[in-house]
Amino acid sequence: MPASTVGSVDRAKFDNKKAYVAQEEKGESFFDDGREIDLLHFVYGHPSIEEIRGSPANVLKAIDEYGRTRKYLMNVGDDKGRIVADLVAEVKPQVMVELGGYVGYSALLFGDAVRQAGGKRYFSLERNPEFAAVIMSLVDLAGLSDVVKVVVGSSAESIKRLHAQGSLEHIDLMFLDHYKPAYTTDLKLCEHLGLITLGTVLAADNVIKPGNPPYLEYVRSNVEKKRQALPSENSNGVDVHSAFGRNADMYKAREGEEKLSTEVKGNPNLVYESKLVNSFEPTGVPDGVEITRCVAVAE
Repeated sequence: MPASTVGSVDRAKFDNKKAYVAQEEKGESFFDDGREIDLLHFVYGHPSIEEIRGSPANVLKAIDEYGRTRKYLMNVGDDKGRIVADLVAEVKPQVMVELGGYVGYSALLFGDAVRQAGGKRYFSLERNPEFAAVIMSLVDLAGLSDVVKVVVGSSAESIKRLHAQGSLEHIDLMFLDHYKPAYTTDLKLCEHLGLITLGTVLAADNVIKPGNPPYLEYVRSNVEKKRQALPSENSNGVDVHSAFGRNADMYKAREGEEKLSTEVKGNPNLVYESKLVNSFEPTGVPDGVEITRCVAVAE
């Protein structure tokens, strides 16, 4: 079976001039403390608001300005964002899905890239209704409402609902940047529903910071290993606290308990080729994006 390969970029090339302010220390909140609404006021009160209207690039610049001068924002950022935007230009997805929209940075960047590549729909799935409202407002400001559709609710339930409605029948490209323990369970759900097929590409953020060992193990495993693991799995869940620590605990405290989609086991017959592309958080901290391609379906 195809083996995982590892790609890298020169970490010395990060431009510190564009760095966001540092993420808050352990024990301090780094999201959902009012900064997301403050961001909206910052953007709409910006001296260049008329140049920002209708321009995804200028909205992104305003968001970056806030992250660099006011408070940290957990966005994908320019460096990792460029990796995925280039992937959009290569894949030319008709339908792209993101799991976890936060304030809309990725929806703006990748939604614009999807439109430029001739795509039809970018689904941004966001559990927090306040964050979703921020996304909708900034998407409208950027003039991307014809392409980007924001879906409010847990990722698993939103995927099931969109599929049941006939709104989501296939995923060409999926960006995972939500609740880290749900990366694997949501991918398996998409496999189970037949949304992941030959040619589908996955891009998973934060696989180094904070890391996601269960997801990496799954997408880098061959078919035989996945088949062997299938009968012994009592559930599709993961040990959230041991695997994800602070981030899972803070998410639970802010958003409540996330119910992972444990009723499905995925499709172990899908053959993936996966590689890590090293990059940076917008603060300059090393991170990476795991790029995974479905290259075959085993008999």
